[in-house]
Amino acid sequence: MTDTTSTATTEAEFVVVANRLPVDLERLPDGTQRWKSSPGGLVTALDPLLRSRRAAWVGWPGVPDVEVEPIVDDDLTLHPVTLSQAEITDYYEGFSNATLWPLFHDVVAPPAFHRHWWNAYLAVNERFAAATAKIARDGATVWVQDYQLQLVPRMLRELRPDLRIGFFLHIPFPPVELFMQLPWRTELVRGLLGADLVGFQLPGGAQNFLFLARRLAGMSATKSAVGMGTRPGQVVVGDRTVRVGAFPISIDSTALDKLSRSRPIRRRAAEIREELGNPATVVLGVDRLDYTKGIDLRLRALGELYAERRISADDVVMVQLATPSRDRVEHYQRMRNDIEQAVSGINGEFGRMGRPAVHYLHQSIPHDELTAIFVAADVMLVTPVRDGMNLVAKEYVACRHDLTGTLVLSEFAGAAAELTSAFLVNPHDLDGIKNAVEAAITVEPDEGRRRMRALHRQVMTHDVQRWAKGFLAALGTVDNP
Repeated sequence: MTDTTSTATTEAEFVVVANRLPVDLERLPDGTQRWKSSPGGLVTALDPLLRSRRAAWVGWPGVPDVEVEPIVDDDLTLHPVTLSQAEITDYYEGFSNATLWPLFHDVVAPPAFHRHWWNAYLAVNERFAAATAKIARDGATVWVQDYQLQLVPRMLRELRPDLRIGFFLHIPFPPVELFMQLPWRTELVRGLLGADLVGFQLPGGAQNFLFLARRLAGMSATKSAVGMGTRPGQVVVGDRTVRVGAFPISIDSTALDKLSRSRPIRRRAAEIREELGNPATVVLGVDRLDYTKGIDLRLRALGELYAERRISADDVVMVQLATPSRDRVEHYQRMRNDIEQAVSGINGEFGRMGRPAVHYLHQSIPHDELTAIFVAADVMLVTPVRDGMNLVAKEYVACRHDLTGTLVLSEFAGAAAELTSAFLVNPHDLDGIKNAVEAAITVEPDEGRRRMRALHRQVMTHDVQRWAKGFLAALGTVDNP
């Protein structure tokens, strides 16, 4: 990343607005600071589009109470938005992740509604909107990302009516009955209606939003189908038309397919299996440590399979990677303790000296190492109780170019709408999970290849670039005054 602060553009043709920048500001032990690249799926998807025009990215640099100058990298300018520690506590950890996150994930945990959290969310969204309005050129395209910034579209529309504004929600949009619990429900719906195009992962989320636009905001909405590949619904807002549709996100499947075929990754995958004791079957779970991911449910199912002797720890071992998440929040600390106790219980009862039944890692794994683990695993368990998409399922499939491996996937992950050849399960049905895991382990090779062939074709065809281009193409067709 080229760190240049003197030539930052104030005339960006294309602006991405997200809670975080695609780089993180690190504070080193000696008190100095440095930028570290943190490319995710969104960065990968948008990079060609960002580099092909005069573009900007607006976001928080990852460190509180720091004023940072814009960073220029060729034609891309990164515009940091400063957040105080109090705002991180109230806007991010509070309203975004203790109010909206559980509410939008079907109240798996009870959301908390605090006015001071809402006030911080309002203030931070205003700051993001003001920063974006300042740098966008006349008629620019702005793409606002995710649940932390749902008020930005309307705020930005009021500041800059000339802009073409898109919004995409990466997490699920909840059923109407749950959304109605939110005290600031009308403000949130009106915030999203400031966009020209509002995108969701699945048609159900789009349909819920269209209903709420009529009920809460008093807008008229068309009754046209809302779905993948169908004409989006529309909401009339004054003299504007807001389009609403489903745009399921994906991954950079070509790059991951290529990496998984490389000799170093294949060699490392073989080493991983050897380190695990060369079991007949390696079962894998890869999740951010979050109560929506269903880690506890799959561990319970695995323990019962061992106890019933339907599988043996001599032949079947599990690797569970749990990426640290919100470690300062008490609920997450309790959840981590519960999961680690479950792992210890399984290993104490079914493991043996030097051969645990479950290998548990609570740490972030480098990308290449994670790819090698995907290649090494025979069965992938993705069992969230609610998930907007779950890209881990698609990443595993992208690594299976030899058509080996099986995927057990929750019906309540957005990916289930596309990956229909997986072993689909209701994560609340413990016996159903057990049966699916056993079926995935014992599947006939021909049946396994048939399933994986269909999954691999879907993931390789519908990649993240196709997602981004599809959304922006739909945004470009919106004709508003």
